[in-house]
This record gives sequence, structure tokens and C-alpha cells, in this order.
Amino acid sequence: MKLALDIGLVITSVLMVVLVLLHRGKGGGLSSLFGGGVQSSLSGSSVVERNLDRLTVFVGIIWFIFIIGIGVDIKLS
Repeated sequence: MKLALDIGLVITSVLMVVLVLLHRGKGGGLSSLFGGGVQSSLSGSSVVERNLDRLTVFVGIIWFIFIIGIGVDIKLS
């Protein structure tokens, strides 16, 4: 069980990093340093952005569940 939780946590962690990096930068910050400040012709909230937001939240919830599961497993050991 511990191995499955660890593998799931690693996979969801990598997915979270990738999904967060796919988001378009909203402000100046570091995203403008890497070309995020350039205005795109697809400005505004598109269907792709909304789906990316939903997927990020879903993976974040799954990531949190894995963390809670590992914490419970450590507590019971």
C-alpha cells in the first residue's frame, strides 16, 4: 500500500508541476521573463484555459488525497 501511495504521489506531483507551468501568466512576475509577457492572439478565457484550470484542480485534489493517505499510513505504522 505504501509503495502505491508513494508512486501515486510522485506521478501527481510531476503532473502538478507540468500543469502549473502550462498556465498562462496573469501578471509580470517570472512568467514575463520567459516570454509570458507577450500578448497572444487568444486573449481572454478560452475553453482550453477553463479545462486546464479544472484539470489542475482535479490533480491537486488527488495529490492532496495521496498526501493524506501517506500521513495516515505513517501514523498507523
